[in-house]
Amino acid sequence: MDNCVFCRISSGQEPAKFRYIDEEVMVIVNKLTWVPVMLLVIPRKHHSQLELWSSPVMNKMSNIAADFGCMYCPEGFRILSNFGGHGLQSQHHGHLHVIGGRDLGPYA
Repeated sequence: MDNCVFCRISSGQEPAKFRYIDEEVMVIVNKLTWVPVMLLVIPRKHHSQLELWSSPVMNKMSNIAADFGCMYCPEGFRILSNFGGHGLQSQHHGHLHVIGGRDLGPYA
């Protein structure tokens, strides 16, 4: 998808700070910085957010997200997924957020 930034990152057409990449999944540093650790766990193949949650790659992504959370945020972290405009979803390519690096309080 030409207008999808995550598809362009996956194909090497757009730069990103990679923390992990294989044939199915990539982990990049989010450009947003409202907490010290903001990683995105993204399937290389385009899925909507809803499609992602019923996809076989979701199990792999959740394991990678938990591993990276433990590695980068040993004091604790959150794994988030946003759905739709009211859920603050800004990219149509499904993905998970791993956030932490400080006390996140009751809400992120």
